[in-house]
Amino acid sequence: MNKFWIPGSAELHESTEAHGAADSPNPLVTLDPGLFIWTILTFLVLFLLLKKFAWTPILQALESREEEIRSSLEDAEKARNELISLNDESEKILAKARTDAQQIRSEAKSSSEKVKADIRSKAEEESKKILDEAQNQIQVEKDKAISEIRQEVVTLSISIAEKVIGKNLSNDDNHEIIKDSLEELRGYEA
Repeated sequence: MNKFWIPGSAELHESTEAHGAADSPNPLVTLDPGLFIWTILTFLVLFLLLKKFAWTPILQALESREEEIRSSLEDAEKARNELISLNDESEKILAKARTDAQQIRSEAKSSSEKVKADIRSKAEEESKKILDEAQNQIQVEKDKAISEIRQEVVTLSISIAEKVIGKNLSNDDNHEIIKDSLEELRGYEA
């Protein structure tokens, strides 16, 4: 009984003789030049067909995919660089806006202080003007009241003098008495 070994197997297999076959050699292990040429030809045809219809399109797809990935990476790097520059620019703009806001705030504060001082000085001037006018008005009213009191005093003095004397004095005498009375009253003014 002939045993032979098949690659990839751990067992030895019996030859076909053990199964009642003739002593013919196994066609897979014998070298047949025709089968050898046809196998090589079939392999080459299959290789060329696979190269033309499978490998070339697959390689082209892989190359185009590689190019797309490379382009995407370049675009991502450009976008990253642009984002960094935009961030830097926005930081500069924000810093400038902050300084401008601070400057505007300080200008507004100084302007408000100036307006406040102007309003205060105008209010003081107005209050002084109102106070002066009030004092003038008081003086006018005081003079008017004193004048009225003098007139009343003169009238009362004349009427008292008439009663005391019992007769009416002449106009010159009346004026003389009035002058004397007014001079006495001026001594009491304060």
